[in-house]
Amino acid sequence: MKKFSKILVIVLALATLVGACFAFAACNDDEGTAVAKVINYRLTEEQYAFCVNKNDTELLGQVNAFMAEIQANGTFAEIINKYFGDGTPTPVTSAAEGTANALIVATNAAFEPFEYTQGNQYLGVDMEIAQLLADHLGRPLVINNMDFDSVVPSVESGVCDIGMAGLTITPDREEQVTFANPYYNASQVVVAKAGDTTFDGCESADDVAAILESFGSDVRIGYQNGTTGGFYINGDADWGFDGLTAEGVPYRNGSLAVQDMINGNIDYVIIDEAPANRIVSNMNALA
Repeated sequence: MKKFSKILVIVLALATLVGACFAFAACNDDEGTAVAKVINYRLTEEQYAFCVNKNDTELLGQVNAFMAEIQANGTFAEIINKYFGDGTPTPVTSAAEGTANALIVATNAAFEPFEYTQGNQYLGVDMEIAQLLADHLGRPLVINNMDFDSVVPSVESGVCDIGMAGLTITPDREEQVTFANPYYNASQVVVAKAGDTTFDGCESADDVAAILESFGSDVRIGYQNGTTGGFYINGDADWGFDGLTAEGVPYRNGSLAVQDMINGNIDYVIIDEAPANRIVSNMNALA
């Protein structure tokens, strides 16, 4: 196992802590208006990292050095606070496609709070880091917004320079691209309708997993294409996931999955914790 600096360990712990605090807040919306809730037990333990083409060792070194710098000087913590605390997000604007010498970032901007859009601008933890990285390298920033399961192939093929999309490090992805040092601890959680009591008696992630494993094929669980949620539901040997008997239903993003659950077309959703909390909070606020 790789050894990481004390600073990185502290930052990862901070990210996990603020994510847990946000989860608590999101799960305690006014039950009178809530339409969905997060089952606040983590089914997996993952790490997000940016990825580059296997042949681009120069960019890999630059990314690792830059991330170590912003973690050490407090900039990374400030960005985290913008999306998990009381800070104010800074919008990012992409340069035009074809801009000379641009740092081309592959992302899926439907993964709030790591990447999302407001009008023609981008926001999120990854997008702010992308802008700072491009500035650090003295290159214009071009953001290529695509389906999530196209991000890694676009970097592998050289269409994009770097993938910044809340990417979990997995063995199959490591065969395609090289990951920089991890910067965030993540996990998968269950999203349910607000009035669903199925998981109310759970006291651990194992309890939640046992219920999921007890579901028959008549239960439908949504997930975002290409994500760990899908691997968990459908089974994946690299992760050691046996899969569930319940039917997995893929979506382009987590918001579509949760909305379809609210509409009654599926029963549950399994997606990454931070986006799950943000989606549920936003939908409950609109209810």
